[in-house]
Amino acid sequence: MALAPGTATATRMETIPPPETFYVPRPSVSCEGIGGALGHPRVWLAIGASGYADCGYCDRRFVLEGSPADTRPNRPATVASAAH
Repeated sequence: MALAPGTATATRMETIPPPETFYVPRPSVSCEGIGGALGHPRVWLAIGASGYADCGYCDRRFVLEGSPADTRPNRPATVASAAH
């Protein structure tokens, strides 16, 4: 769908899907691509309120399990911590 001239562009999440998506249990992750000579320098990513973070080198997406961005149909149930 083409956008009318002068309108804002769609966000990345609405356009091209990431090449790989990883579901992670913690909001801090590292990425170094596929590793070795074909990888990239290790970078650390923080997952914020959106529930996901994209690597600026390889476009891998890291989704925090149980976050709003975790839209898997059969996603695992999140474990709520009990207050004592």
